[in-house]
Amino acid sequence: MAGLFAGVGGLELGLKQAGLETAMLCEVWNPAQAVLAKHFPDVPLEPDVQHLKALPSDIDVVTAGFPCQDLSQAGRTAGIAGEQSGLVSHVFRLLRKHHPRWLVLENVRNMLVLDKGKAMLHLVQELEALGYSWAYRLVDSRFTGVPQRRQRVLFVASLSEDPRNVLLADDAGEPDEQGHAADAYGFYWTEGLTGVGWARDAVPTVKGGSGLGIPSPPGIWIPGNPAGHRIVTPSITDAEQLQGFEKDWTLAEATAGQRGGRDRWKLVGNAVTVGVSQWLGRRLLSPGQYDETEASPIADSARWPTAAWGHGGKRWRSHVSMWPEHSKYTHLMDLVDPNGLTPLSHRAAAGFYSRTQRARLKFNEEFLLDMKEHVELMDPRNKAQATVGVGR
Repeated sequence: MAGLFAGVGGLELGLKQAGLETAMLCEVWNPAQAVLAKHFPDVPLEPDVQHLKALPSDIDVVTAGFPCQDLSQAGRTAGIAGEQSGLVSHVFRLLRKHHPRWLVLENVRNMLVLDKGKAMLHLVQELEALGYSWAYRLVDSRFTGVPQRRQRVLFVASLSEDPRNVLLADDAGEPDEQGHAADAYGFYWTEGLTGVGWARDAVPTVKGGSGLGIPSPPGIWIPGNPAGHRIVTPSITDAEQLQGFEKDWTLAEATAGQRGGRDRWKLVGNAVTVGVSQWLGRRLLSPGQYDETEASPIADSARWPTAAWGHGGKRWRSHVSMWPEHSKYTHLMDLVDPNGLTPLSHRAAAGFYSRTQRARLKFNEEFLLDMKEHVELMDPRNKAQATVGVGR
């Protein structure tokens, strides 16, 4: 396996856990390189895909979680031709010289809709021009058991195999939310006007940072906690575990001691959830059997669905869910470290509460009351100061 745009190795770690060996990694950002060197010390590390002349001759799988900054709603949304996301063109350049058994791409959900789906159309047309069959599927990381509602597009292509049997053969269906605990709720404190990212017993997508590059961990409302500790944010080690990594996976010489853990949040937020790539790896090694009778043709003018497959210019919609399987679920309050939770700052809480008062959204009334109280308690002028580290 060769991992391009490897980041901190989320794709490669999960595939390794499934039984695939890594022959080469390629990553340009120094902090990510330091993390890869720490965890994959014996794997050759190439510094820049733009200067990579060829892939190793003996690999069966190429992975590429190519940069999403130009596709993500948190980024500039410049599209597939943007300075960062346009780097995927080097994947196609390398595929013209080397023909691996499998190609695996991963990116944000926004790729399906940005600029009327032109990013996805570009990928499909490039691969079809090279003779590839392809399939993609939007998946929710919660299917792996982590309490993070993270929706990402997995894209698998092959010249010789049927990618449908890897991506589309499993479908467990979305589970009933009644199985989720009601003691913690995730949300985006950076929002509040047009959305909030509300998630029961989970956090919304862990992001690499705001559009300004500032770490913005999701908020968590814990109604059973004492006042001042009900509106909190998780630690960076919590975030690592929400992505399926072990604690301090992103701690390396290049990321240690940094105020606010800015680079570590970016590394974690840009990573692939390990359990997602582990499931994918199992299916790469042992494909299932896709039932194509559930598919329907996609009209040329139609929007890209949440799952599809195609070959030679013909494309079909798959009706599978975002949940290939149901792994044992880890409740949010069983994952986060109570001593690492930080009360949301007065400035952040006040800004969020102000936006909710102007929004037309419907909010949980108890949540808003707790938020209002939190704003008052965290006010520097108020003697009642909350302290860090009180759990439930």
